[in-house]
Amino acid sequence: MCGALPQLTLPCGQPGPIAPGLSMRLATEADLDAAAELYARARSFMRSYGNTAQWVGGYPSRADAAADLATGALWVCHDEAGAILAVLILLPGPEPTYAQIEGLPWLNDDPYLVMHRIAVGVSGRGVGGACMRWVAAQAPNVRADTHEVNLPMQRVLERAGFQRRGIIHIADGTPRIAYHYARD
Repeated sequence: MCGALPQLTLPCGQPGPIAPGLSMRLATEADLDAAAELYARARSFMRSYGNTAQWVGGYPSRADAAADLATGALWVCHDEAGAILAVLILLPGPEPTYAQIEGLPWLNDDPYLVMHRIAVGVSGRGVGGACMRWVAAQAPNVRADTHEVNLPMQRVLERAGFQRRGIIHIADGTPRIAYHYARD
């Protein structure tokens, strides 16, 4: 929860419409199967364009989604009929793997939210972009990271106003490109 960030509301984000026909809300237990399916589709999409290094070994899984649900960090994007089109994690910083950054530094040291594990089930409809614009609207500072071969995610982040920064290393030591959105 965002209790550690006094200028932010609880929970980390506000549910509601994000684009015509699309809304965001906190996930419920009933959404876990949809989250797992979206993760599987995202892994398949990554493999289709040659990204064999990210989201391997069944990660993320339904169990990961359940753990995120338990912490209040799992969000879903749905259409007017209630179909889940995307899932993402939004939680308060600090993110331990963001403590060290190589190359360009973070834009500031202010409190921030962290966006992780976005999976979109449909491409070409603007769902990913709408989700990222919603994420950027939730706090004055949001950080994210992605793999160097995940070009679609890099484009979505940059189109939503996130700035490419340096390189961070995730818990297993592999590098990720760091992104930072800082509202003026």
